[in-house]
Amino acid sequence: MLKIHGLVRLHLGPLDLEVAAGECVALRGRSGSGKSLFLRAIADLDPADGDVALDGRDRNTMIAPDWRRQVGYLPAEPGWWADRVGTHFTDWSACQSTTERLGLDPAAGDWSVSRLSSGERQRLGFVRLLDNRPRCLLLDEPTASLDEAATAVVEELVAEHCEAGGCCLFVTHDLAQFTRVARRGFRLEEGKFVPEGGV
Repeated sequence: MLKIHGLVRLHLGPLDLEVAAGECVALRGRSGSGKSLFLRAIADLDPADGDVALDGRDRNTMIAPDWRRQVGYLPAEPGWWADRVGTHFTDWSACQSTTERLGLDPAAGDWSVSRLSSGERQRLGFVRLLDNRPRCLLLDEPTASLDEAATAVVEELVAEHCEAGGCCLFVTHDLAQFTRVARRGFRLEEGKFVPEGGV
C-alpha cells in the first residue's frame, strides 16, 4: 500500500491518499492544477512536506534511488541520457515480450534516441519503468501520444501490474480512460482532491 499523509508542495495540499495493493487510482484536473507536482513529490524528485510510505516503510528511511526503484515515476515526456536506446535498460532482451506487445520493433534497442517518434519514446519509457519492477507506478498521462491500440495495451499492462499485487496512480485528461483504468478517482482542484467515481 502507498500511504500519503499531509503532503504539501507549493499550492498543493495538505493531501492525504491511500492506494491499496492491487488498486489503480485515477487522477485528473486542468493543466496547471498540480497533477505532475503531486507525482514528483511522491517520487521524492521535488521537496515536499508530509509523510509518504510504501508497505509501511517510510520514504525517509530509504535512500532516494532505492525509493524510486520501488515507486516508479513516468513523466509525460520520459528523459533519455544516452544516445542508444538499449543503454537505458538493464537487459533489453528481457523486455522483448513487453516491447512486442506495445508494437515496438525488437531492433529498437540498437536505435538512436533521436530516431524515435514521440509515441515510441512514450512506449519505451513505459517499458523502461516496468523493467525496474517497481511496486507502485506513478504514471503522468502515459498514453497521451499513443493510438488506440497502444493505449489499450498500456492499460492492460497496468491492470496486470495491479493484479500481481502492485498499485498505481494514473493521471489522465481522458474521462473515458479515467473510468476504464480505475474504480476510484479524484479531480485535483485548487490544490485539493475532489472524489469522482470510477467504474
